[in-house]
Amino acid sequence: MLAEIQEEEVRAMVGSDVWLSCIYPKGNSFDLNDLYVYWQISVPGKRNTNSVVTYYLSGNSSAGHGDNHYKGRARLSLDGMKQGNFSLHLHNVTPQDEQKFNCLVFRKSLELEKILEVTVTLNVAANYSMPVVSGPSQDEEFIFTCTSTNGYPRPNVYWINKTDNSLLDTTLQNSTVSLNARGLYNVVSVLRIGRSTVDVGCCIENVLLHQNLTSGQTVLVTHFTDEGVRLRKVM
Repeated sequence: MLAEIQEEEVRAMVGSDVWLSCIYPKGNSFDLNDLYVYWQISVPGKRNTNSVVTYYLSGNSSAGHGDNHYKGRARLSLDGMKQGNFSLHLHNVTPQDEQKFNCLVFRKSLELEKILEVTVTLNVAANYSMPVVSGPSQDEEFIFTCTSTNGYPRPNVYWINKTDNSLLDTTLQNSTVSLNARGLYNVVSVLRIGRSTVDVGCCIENVLLHQNLTSGQTVLVTHFTDEGVRLRKVM
């Protein structure tokens, strides 16, 4: 008997719970003493090496855990497995959970023949904070700084001319995207433009969430007086 092979893709937000589906499609009921169930992931940088997330072995009263990163967060349902539902419940999703998870089910009575194999690709996302623009500092040019924090995955950063919503030349900006202690991304982007009347905004794009966050409007009006340039900011 050939194993049923399935592939799925799931998206989850950081901090949420998610079910990774692994269901035997023929509606059979199972004896737990006849089952060997494994959920595993590939080990980064080690070809053909897997790390066990959680498992159930024939005769056990509960599931075990292999990878300490998933201890207390990965759970199988014994009642569900009796009905052919070998899905993994993953608690408190982290950025490090962005993996391909493999579900493997074997039957002891069939000489450990594999009856089900499912690969679930988990994509992880987190909302960036609303970008905040500060500045400008007064120098030979106007300098604006945009900050946004605690997002995932890595974002795209744009500066726009809010008068006509056109993109400003990327050579005018210098963006730094770094991972923080939570495994999420922080963004700092600096825009340098010549002195003029300008209306700019900073946009943070999260491609996975199809989300664009744009800073509140910053209007800078230049007034030329006998004493030089005077700035007025209108939010």
